[in-house]
Amino acid sequence: MKKLIALCIALTGLCATRTMSQTRTVELKVIETSDVHGHFFPYDFIEGRELRGTLARASTYIKRQRRHYGDRLLLLDNGDILQGQPCTYWSNYVMPEDMNLAASVVNYLGYDAETFGNHDVETGHKVYDKWIREVRCPMLGANIVDTSSELPYVRPYALIERDGVRIAILGMLTPTIPCWLNESLWQGLEFQEMVSCAKRWVKYIQQVEHPDLILGLFHSGLNGGITMENGIEEDATERVAQEVEGFDAIFFGHDHMVHNVTLKSPGGRDVLCLDPSCYVLNVAEATIRLTFEGDRLVGKDIRGEIVDVRQEEVDEQMVAHFQPTIDRIKEYVGLRIGHFATTVGTRDCYFGPSAFTDFVHELQLRISGADISFNAPLSFDSKIEKGPVTVAAMFKLYRFENQLYVMKMTGREIRGHLELSYDRWVNTMTGPDDHLLLLNDESRGDQQRMGFRNYTFNFDSASGIDYEVDVTKPDGEKVRILRMSNGEPFDENKMYRVVMNSYRANGGGDLIIRGGGIPKDSLPGRTVYQSELDLRHYLMEEIERQGTVHPKAAKNWKFVPEKWTKAAAKRDRLLVFGKD
Repeated sequence: MKKLIALCIALTGLCATRTMSQTRTVELKVIETSDVHGHFFPYDFIEGRELRGTLARASTYIKRQRRHYGDRLLLLDNGDILQGQPCTYWSNYVMPEDMNLAASVVNYLGYDAETFGNHDVETGHKVYDKWIREVRCPMLGANIVDTSSELPYVRPYALIERDGVRIAILGMLTPTIPCWLNESLWQGLEFQEMVSCAKRWVKYIQQVEHPDLILGLFHSGLNGGITMENGIEEDATERVAQEVEGFDAIFFGHDHMVHNVTLKSPGGRDVLCLDPSCYVLNVAEATIRLTFEGDRLVGKDIRGEIVDVRQEEVDEQMVAHFQPTIDRIKEYVGLRIGHFATTVGTRDCYFGPSAFTDFVHELQLRISGADISFNAPLSFDSKIEKGPVTVAAMFKLYRFENQLYVMKMTGREIRGHLELSYDRWVNTMTGPDDHLLLLNDESRGDQQRMGFRNYTFNFDSASGIDYEVDVTKPDGEKVRILRMSNGEPFDENKMYRVVMNSYRANGGGDLIIRGGGIPKDSLPGRTVYQSELDLRHYLMEEIERQGTVHPKAAKNWKFVPEKWTKAAAKRDRLLVFGKD
């Protein structure tokens, strides 16, 4: 009897061993960066000071996680990496024959997959095609289609196997590129609507690849943004998660907002959606535990977190690796190009005519010979000090690599353009104690709004005309154009030459389309001049030509009634910026 009991115990142990050997758990870590915008190194090449965050600090965190997870860690980047800091401009345009710096950084950090961003497309085929070739990880974009072949321009998805787990990563880009960028920058490409594209590719991936996990990597915000006339949306991550069955998690970006939300798929499954915001202040990460019985996946536990990397130590090994390049960039941005007789800053731009905005207006008019200029502050809060002006200061003056355009517009279209701009900019005051500006406390964490309801880079003012903005009037009726600034009458039926940046001329911000009432497909026919190089280049040339420049506010427009607006401007300035 004792022998029988012993045999039963032994058999039971053997069965338990076999059961345990058939059950295994794999834990993966997925880390995402998005909207890096050239923030590679812990140094602000524009301001000449240390930067918090950046890939150099994120690298320390990533290496620590890799020591724990090994190759069970996946590192993803979500695009908008080719523009932002002077180091990217230097690499893209000043030293284009060298390996693209963004590609070098991505390769050094060992990314597993990358997607496009709209600001990557903005660099033009010559730059981003070279970048694609130089990046060693898969470049993804299922909805970026080559019109000649009708196939994806880059790989639609990547399939990665780690510790026996098959992981499919589907990449997509916001399809509203044509709303912002001239076709010359994306010639031969088409950007498909995201929901229908995701449905096709998820079905294909499931049928052909049989993955254990399907991850999304989308350069598209959660929801909102602009909607094109055909119904295509800028920010469609939420819709994809809720309307496309199959995703386990979606890593996204583009809207420069932090998101950590779990949505429900059509079948009722949880879909984790993570967005780390911009400039590598954070990374988004998912910890994924998968349970297998034999080869059969029987359990998934996916948890997301936004990790603040601003306080991480700098990865000195990474900095040392790129130090020769960093030194060359510092030498470039330190080049002196002229002298400013006065200090100028963007804070003044929101409360009336300002030396900062009007200096750009003046140069745009001088360079182009146009009648009227449109311009907005592209940096929320920047200042150029009185004294020597370097290349670095030009990135404060003009943040993006936009071209210079001259468009034909009627006087009525010009006023409509400005009406929409000021409707997004200022409140409709009903009494002297109201706000002048259109503010929103919930946007204070947004790097491009910082307390405003709308994006400040769409706050166009005009030069070449004298006008008043009556903030007591309803939307669409605030702007009263008095005359041309040279004293000639302003005629709403006359056609004028209007200079602006390429973003605005191609419909960016909707001001020229919704405000001016010019159909999108009519814009190319309205274009009478398009510069070959970016606007910052021409501004630098003009400053070098002048030597010493004297920026001053043109005082060609004002908010009225001034008995309300002057006091309201002081209150709102203190609210938005604190004490100057």
